[in-house]
Amino acid sequence: MYRAVTRNIEVQVRPFYLEDRSDPAENRYVWGYHITIDNQSDEFVQLLSRYWHITDGTGRVEEVRGPGVVGDQPELNPGDSYQYTSGCPLSTPSGIMVGRYTMRNKRGETFDIAIPAFSLDLPGTRRTVN
Repeated sequence: MYRAVTRNIEVQVRPFYLEDRSDPAENRYVWGYHITIDNQSDEFVQLLSRYWHITDGTGRVEEVRGPGVVGDQPELNPGDSYQYTSGCPLSTPSGIMVGRYTMRNKRGETFDIAIPAFSLDLPGTRRTVN
């Protein structure tokens, strides 16, 4: 489990390899990741957008930006949490993902919260993420 806390909003990530969707002979490796966003702050927030920085095992970088997550822009009152699962294909058997969510509070202020860096590695070959 990987975690980051920004402005008392915790983001936890649990990545997992999807062997049934992967085809190593075709250089296709697919991971899922389960994310929990826990609003431990004392203010309402809404997730507006996401940004991902994905680096594969050869150092190739892909950046992904978009509104919300999995088609949703969740609203979280103090004490609420939101969970979703998504995925990431790579052409290498390892990689690293890191990112951020842009949030908005009731005052209309926008700010970013960190998504912790996490590794995508075949089972039994895990690396350390700095």
